[in-house]
Amino acid sequence: MVLVQDILVSDEVLREHFRCNLNACKGACCWEGDFGAPLESEEMETLEKIYGRIKPFLRQEGIEAIDNQGLYVYYANLKGYGTPLLEGGACAYLTFEKNGVAKCGIEKACEAGITTFKKPISCHLYPVRVSKNEAAGFEALNYDQWDICSAACTAGKKEKLPVFRFVKDALVRKYGEDFFAELEAAAEYLGNDK
Repeated sequence: MVLVQDILVSDEVLREHFRCNLNACKGACCWEGDFGAPLESEEMETLEKIYGRIKPFLRQEGIEAIDNQGLYVYYANLKGYGTPLLEGGACAYLTFEKNGVAKCGIEKACEAGITTFKKPISCHLYPVRVSKNEAAGFEALNYDQWDICSAACTAGKKEKLPVFRFVKDALVRKYGEDFFAELEAAAEYLGNDK
């Protein structure tokens, strides 16, 4: 672990390699799993404000799930809120491109200029997961290794792209440029920058 601006970063985030290979997985992380995408409290407020604008970008079954469950759901096992799921595990905000690759409906609305909210930061950061203990003021970044991402691991190794560099834009979005610069310096110092 390395400490950057009071955030603990696991060695795997610096050492392991990753590059999404959507041709291989088709975005399976959007429909596999037991929980929706974790949401921060500000993101729940944002969804309440922009839902009317992003709704036209969603599939009918997603809209129905949101109508029935709400814009977000509390997951006891996660001890937090996340996006609602369709029966079978797909995120209610999931859409598909013509080539069958999953894409976030929120992100589609952002790309169309309807909103500036790209998508939940937990999705943008993936495969990095944030662990928090707000009472202790503790936050950590961990690499979430999942078998559905094996093609991404292979692609990342081929390109020698460390996980933290793959999620650079998301890390900058969440923590700022200075955080990323310090993280990059730490990785270089530890020899984990390639």
